This record gives sequence, structure tokens and C-alpha cells, in this order.
Amino acid sequence: MTIQVFGHKSPDTDSTGSPIIWAWYLSEIKGTPAEAKLLGEPNTEAAWLLNRWDLPKPAIIEDVADDAAVVIVDTNNPAELPANINGADVQAIIDHHKLVGGLETKGPIDITIRPVACTATIMFDLMGDIDMPDWVKGTMLTCILSDTLEFRSPTTTDHDKAVCEKLAADLGIDIPSYAAEMFAAKSDVSSFSDAELLRMDSKEYAVDGTKFRVSVLETTSPATVLDRKASLMETMTTVASEDGVEQVLLFVVDILNEQSTLLVPNDLVKTVAAKSFDVEVSGDTVVLPGVVSRKKQIIPNLKV
Repeated sequence: MTIQVFGHKSPDTDSTGSPIIWAWYLSEIKGTPAEAKLLGEPNTEAAWLLNRWDLPKPAIIEDVADDAAVVIVDTNNPAELPANINGADVQAIIDHHKLVGGLETKGPIDITIRPVACTATIMFDLMGDIDMPDWVKGTMLTCILSDTLEFRSPTTTDHDKAVCEKLAADLGIDIPSYAAEMFAAKSDVSSFSDAELLRMDSKEYAVDGTKFRVSVLETTSPATVLDRKASLMETMTTVASEDGVEQVLLFVVDILNEQSTLLVPNDLVKTVAAKSFDVEVSGDTVVLPGVVSRKKQIIPNLKV
């Protein structure tokens, strides 16, 4: 049986690249047939990754069958996985997020969760000293630079940076120039609808019983997104209703200036901003200096 390897819904660069890396490792190195899958369309930076390293886009799946062999990467949260995930035969989890709970397995499995910035960093360690093709190294490099925002994110560890530097040296790649290309691709969101933007890099999260869709848009051109704030805030109501949450929280992350702008469409979000980030809100946006990481700075601080 071929193992399906996939990350979370609304796949970013890590949840696109890491399944491809691990499926290659299982198939080519371990001799276990495996295929990478996606749980949605990849974002613009992830699409750039596929084009840059000439990789086919993995098939998008809606759900998994009973007893299907799967490996989960870049998440362990059932809310971010197929509806029938507990009916599948989960064989391993590789992740760098906190343990959420709720997954059930049919037997003992391999679980690796480490406090680093990126799943690809963990895979680099797990794979050990093997001969990797350039595209594997390039995919790892792209995933780590994406998740660390080129080492700007507070989730970055010395080990993430060291792995990046080794991969870049092996490939003869200049990290600042390469990252600039990545971030330019990530910032080009002109072809996406407001609803697509709100779901592009998004996770559901409950705070004291209130369900939120917490969305981030990482960009080197925040004005491009903020120029659409009126229509984005209007669309939040529709997206929240369709997705069964109380409110969409959209943080526009300015990569170069290392800050976020939170859109404030109503009193609920105004209260969340004030209580969570100790700021005064006087308009329909609020700037949060230094806040760039959903995992480490946004979600842990949310209060209602």
C-alpha cells in the first residue's frame, strides 16, 4: 500500500515541500512506496517553490479512506486534517507545533515533534548523512527560509539557521537574494479573491469558547493587501459563517519591517486586540510592532 504524506489544510510552503521531501525519502531511501498529497491549493510562495525546483504539484485530496496508510507532517491538529483522519492508518507524525491532541491511531507510531521553526529542519536531522539531490536540498532550504522569514521570526533556532546555511552552501545559493525571490512570490496576491486571501494561510483556534479563523498574510508589500481592507473586512462575515467560526482575524505581516497590521472590523476584534496585545485601537487597523509569528506571538496571546 502506498503511503500518503500530507501536511495541513491551506498548505503553505512547509506543508507543500515537506510532504514531497518525506515521500521521496520513504520511496527512494527506505524502499517504502509513498506519495505526497496536498489538502488544498498551495499558496503563491509554495507554487513558486514547485516551479523553481521543477517539481510536479502533488494531487489535492479532500479526505482519506478507512485504513489508508498516511504520514502527517507540519501539524498534529485534527481540525487541520481530513475529516476521516482517525479512520486512516496514521503511521507517523513529524511536526514542530505544540501537541494538540485528538488524533487516534491503530497502533504505536513514530512521532517526532521538536521545538524548531520548520518541519524540513527535523527531516534534515532524521534523514542523516545521505546523498540528497539538489531539488531536495532546495526544497528544504525554501521551507526553512519561509517558516523563519529568513531568520526574522522568533521561532528561528540556531539549528534552523545552521541547516539553511549548509544547504545554501551546498547549492551555491545566496540566501538574501533567494529569500527576496521567495518573498516577492509570496507577496503577489493580485489574482486571489478576498475569501481566498482570508483562507490562504489560516488556522482555526478557539479562545474561551469563541472560535476564530486566525489568518496571516506574510508580505514585503503590505500596502497591496491593506488597499483591499474594506472588501476584506466585508468578506470576513461570509467566510466566518461558511467556516463555522465567530470571527476571522487577519494579520498582515510586514516581513521587512517586522511588524503586523491587524484588521479591526468590529468591537469583538477591537476587544481582542486590546486584551491580547495591550494596544489602543482607534480605527479599523492596528499596527503590532515585532509581531510576526502566529505560532509564538499571536495565538498564545489571544484573549477575548
